[in-house]
Amino acid sequence: MPSFDIVSEVDLHELTNAVDQANRLISNRFDFKGVDASFERNERQVTLIAEGNFQLQQMVDILRSALMKCKIDPEAMDVGQEQTSGKGVKQIVTLKHGLESELAKKIVKKIKDEKMKVQASIQGDSVRVTGKKRDDLQQVMALLRGAEMGQPMQFNNFRD
Repeated sequence: MPSFDIVSEVDLHELTNAVDQANRLISNRFDFKGVDASFERNERQVTLIAEGNFQLQQMVDILRSALMKCKIDPEAMDVGQEQTSGKGVKQIVTLKHGLESELAKKIVKKIKDEKMKVQASIQGDSVRVTGKKRDDLQQVMALLRGAEMGQPMQFNNFRD
C-alpha cells in the first residue's frame, strides 16, 4: 500500500552555509563597515549580534535572503525578542523542526475534510499518509502545498 510522510525539517549543513554567507555579506556591506555585527549558529538557533536595533532588523532580512538562496523556507524562522546586553543588541532566531501536535492535527483534519480515499495518522513529529492509489497521495501533496499552514512541509519516505 503506497504511503509517504509529511515532515518539517531544516538541513543543518545548508543552515551553516546560509549563516556563513550572511556573515560574508555583512562584512562587505558599506553600512556595516566598522560595526561589530555577526551571526552565530548553535544547532537550530542563529544568534544575531549588532550595535543597534536598526542593524538587527537589516540582519534579519539578510539572514532571510541567505536562507532562501540555500533553499531553506524562511517560514521556518521564529524570530525572538531583541535583548539589550551591554553596548550591543542581541536577537535569537530559532528554526522550526518537526511538526507540533497542533499542526499535525490540523493537517490530518484538512485531509479528512476533503474526503479523499486516504488515511492520515500522526507518528511522533510527522504525519504518515497511506492510500490505495499513488494518484490519491499526489492529490494530498497538491492540497497541502496549496494550503497555508505557517510552517514549511516536506514530503519524504514515499513508498509504493
